[in-house]
Amino acid sequence: MSISLTYTQARANLAKILDEVSVNKEVVIINRKNAENVALVSESELSGILETAHLLRSPKNAQRLLTALLKAKEGEGAPQSLNELKREYGLEK
Repeated sequence: MSISLTYTQARANLAKILDEVSVNKEVVIINRKNAENVALVSESELSGILETAHLLRSPKNAQRLLTALLKAKEGEGAPQSLNELKREYGLEK
């Protein structure tokens, strides 16, 4: 859920709003007259969104990731440690 404020409300409460965005990962929509509304998101949330968009850009990769997600939700497969995965894919130094 996002928080919606006017430009005037946002300006009057900027420090509090920035804390809400960064600490609670809230999205704040700032409504402006005669201009496009703007969303405030934390840097970590934006990085996650951009990374997800990048990973899903390729239809083949998106399908592979969604298949893996469904298998994980259904309890298929066994968890592996990072070291096990590195060995399996020949990435161990």
